[in-house]
Amino acid sequence: MRGHLRERSPGHWAIVITVPDANGVKRRKWHSFKGSKREAQRECARLIAEISKGSYVEPSKTSLAEFLDRWLEAIKPRVWPRTHERYGELARKNIVPLLGSVMLVKLRPEQIAAAYSEALSAGRSDGSGGLSPRTVHHLHRVLKQALGHAVRWQLLLRNPCDAVDPPKVERAPLHVLDVEGTAEMLETARGTSLFIPILLGLTTGMRRGEIVALRWKNVDLDASRLSVIESAEQTGAGVRYKPPKNGKTRAVAMPSTLVEELRAHRKRQMEDRLKLGMRLADKDFVVAQFDGAPLQPRSLTHAFEKFLAKHDLPHIRLHDLRHSHATAMLSAGIHPKVAQERLGHSSVSVTIDLYSHVMPGMQEEAAARVDAALQDAIHRRRGCK
Repeated sequence: MRGHLRERSPGHWAIVITVPDANGVKRRKWHSFKGSKREAQRECARLIAEISKGSYVEPSKTSLAEFLDRWLEAIKPRVWPRTHERYGELARKNIVPLLGSVMLVKLRPEQIAAAYSEALSAGRSDGSGGLSPRTVHHLHRVLKQALGHAVRWQLLLRNPCDAVDPPKVERAPLHVLDVEGTAEMLETARGTSLFIPILLGLTTGMRRGEIVALRWKNVDLDASRLSVIESAEQTGAGVRYKPPKNGKTRAVAMPSTLVEELRAHRKRQMEDRLKLGMRLADKDFVVAQFDGAPLQPRSLTHAFEKFLAKHDLPHIRLHDLRHSHATAMLSAGIHPKVAQERLGHSSVSVTIDLYSHVMPGMQEEAAARVDAALQDAIHRRRGCK
């Protein structure tokens, strides 16, 4: 096996490697290379070494854009529809305009790093500026996952994303309601269609999709407990119901305030259905339209945003009701493990990481309690002498 260079134009080289096949017939492999002669010689030596070790990947004219289309089609049966939709948006709207024309086998870390820099400065499709570091971080995750499949499919020898650091993302501060803010929001929402979903978010920490997917058959008012069995996922094709995030169903204890409000809410729903000549069934949704039709997750978000603007309330996200519930629990001294189970996090470390802002006060309280117990023991021991 041997290789040589041919200069096509200044700085552009053809690397020609002669490789004998199993029958001893010599075949040539051609590679284009841009750089100095010394760099081309090193690339030639690298290719010969890879062919000798059997780790050589045959060049392909497949572009990154073409590969991403194949990858998205391949993973479609194995991810949630909304996840697949989001991957497609990031790939086609953001990654392809930056790197789509590059041949897959020629994609290099420095090209990816340069693309991230360009995305941060001028990555918006409408030309209004750059993408946020968080969005570029998402691009990196999608591209790295896609190129990981290229390695497994033996289209690439290594993943070029492994050598690229995504932009640093600073965690945005959580916006939560204190006790007074919670009371103000609930009293303002009382008598509106948003009262029950807001109350569920603030007193159980349920996610938006879990709130609109809650059915009466999963609510036990006598036992003051509800079961989170489903979550509504909204995609371009419509709304579908799936298991909750992380695939974990969970039982959530309800406070007496929520139980009494749900009893009254159920009674109102029954009366509304009778006016339409219908009966309320166990399979019906707790949060629904007047005729019982399910509420779309995005519709709930839009209604909540209009509600805040109309009543000049603090501008928070619907998801911040969940954060408010979690913060209130941990601030009250509830063990993080209990909070994790109630919120449906995959592990207690996720709970602690998300709500670390509550921990300093808890640590001070814990230190004070340990100190009080120690001082009490010392005083009792001294009293015995």
